[in-house]
Order: sequence, then C-alpha cells, then structure tokens
Amino acid sequence: MKTQLAPLFGLLLAVSLVMGCASGGAPARSQTGDTSTHAACAADKATAGRHATVNGLRMYYEIHGTGRPLVLLHGALTTIETSFGKVLPTLACTRRVIAIEQQAHGRTADIDRPLTYEQMADDVGELLRQLGIREADFFGYSMGGATAMQVAVRHPILVRKMAVVSGAYSNDGYKPEVLGFLRAMDPGNSESWAKEFREEFQRVAPRPEQWPAPIARIKELVSAYRGLRPDQMRAIKAPALFIVGDDDVITLAHTLEMSRLLPHAQLAVFPGSNHYPDMVNRSEWLLSMIPPFLDAPMPEQKKPGGR
Repeated sequence: MKTQLAPLFGLLLAVSLVMGCASGGAPARSQTGDTSTHAACAADKATAGRHATVNGLRMYYEIHGTGRPLVLLHGALTTIETSFGKVLPTLACTRRVIAIEQQAHGRTADIDRPLTYEQMADDVGELLRQLGIREADFFGYSMGGATAMQVAVRHPILVRKMAVVSGAYSNDGYKPEVLGFLRAMDPGNSESWAKEFREEFQRVAPRPEQWPAPIARIKELVSAYRGLRPDQMRAIKAPALFIVGDDDVITLAHTLEMSRLLPHAQLAVFPGSNHYPDMVNRSEWLLSMIPPFLDAPMPEQKKPGGR
C-alpha cells in the first residue's frame, strides 16, 4: 500500500505548491504582510471577547468582522491566538468570524464533565443557536478539525462548508507513535514538552491554577474516542477542504481517505510542514487556499435518480 501511494503523494505535494501560487498566493502575501490592514479589519480584543452559558459551561468566544459566519475551532492545548493568530485578522476582513475556546482551554474554565468530541460539537451547536446563526462555514485545526466533522455529523444543517487542517475522523488517523504518546501523557512531566502551552494557558485562563487540567482532558479525550464511521463520513454533504502537512501527526493516507469518503472534498498537502507550529504558521498558504474554497460556488446537488 505504501509503495502504491508514494507516487500519488509526490503528485499531491506538487499540486499543493501549484495551488498556493495559482489560487491567490500573491494577494495573500500582501494581506498577511500589512499589519495596518489587520488592525482595521479585526475587532478590538476588549470588545470582541465574551462568554455564553452553554450546556453548563461558561464558554469564551470572540466575534470579529462582518459577513458570512465563519467558526474557528482551535487545536488541543492551544488558544484562539496560538491556532489562528496569523490568519484571523485577514479572515475577519470579509467574514463574521466566531472564534471559540473549548472546555479547559484558554479563557473557558474546566468543569466537572468529560471532554469529548461529541460534547464539544454540541457546545458549538448550542452557542451558534444562541447567536442566532443557522448556517456557517467552519475552519478547524487539529482537535478543532475533528470537532468540525462531529458538528457536520451531529448538526449537519449548521455546516455550509468546512476546512479541516491536520484533523482526523478517528484515532486510526494518528501515526502510531503519536497515538501512544497521547494515551500515555503524564501531566506531571509536561514541563519538558508543554512549557509554551502552559505559559499561554496561564496568561489568559480565568483559573490559571487549573493547569495541567488541559493535558488530563486531552488524554481522556483521545483514550475514550471511538471515532466516526466511514458511513457517517460519506453522509456529510458539506463541501470539505482537507489540509495536512507532509510531516504531520496525521497520516497522509488517512487524510487521503477522508477526501475520498466525502462526496464533495478537496485535498492539499503542505510540504516541509509538521503539525505544530508549521501548520498554524503557514499563513500565506492557508490564506491562499481556504478563502477561495469558502467563496467558490456550492456544488450542484444530484437529484433523485441521478439526474
């Protein structure tokens, strides 16, 4: 299988580079390099951030910009800033960006309940209901990408399109050594590998003393996750863009499988890119692909009988 897929992955890497140049690469450079544009487009932090009571959770979220709603779902152990800080200002120039922080992450304190993908998807759905948003685009990174797929399964009417960066629909998508690490994480020795995440958490969290609760929650999340079934993935009607790094924690084979399971899916591979920090730092590539994907016309739905 590996031998058969190797030429295809080589082709995908080449295609991903071409897409970055042909799908608005130059405009993306000017956008990401102009800090005055960022300042003008993104709402002030003091007025953007707010909380909502969602399924017993005091959930933090921010709203930036105006236009079609775009929901940002961050990765494990990260915040809105660490997952989307390089792209959010530009996205907010043309969209109403709703950026969410999940249970035990960032400014959303931990509570006495398990952290599951299903629960996070339901929390997102309830928040959007409270905001009066009936349909939105989604951009999820890592854990957020998996959550976006859960939203598409559990609340399909909410999802217009979704961009999934470095996400998996089941634990089978992780490289074996990564899955083993996640299942065996010890909050007690996290200083050696999670210092950056701890410092960011304690900078913004309402209860900084809750660290390392996020690590315990992620270990719990991964260990208990049964994943989505292939038939559930096939049932997702929302167009999807799957993006993965060639040195990601998610395998190329799994990402390719996801793109084939969904009826309307595209795939891009970022060369020379690991899971973190590369996949959140490739702002030019992300902005050259995700906005054009979201702006493209919706695919025509086949009528009954194939007509």
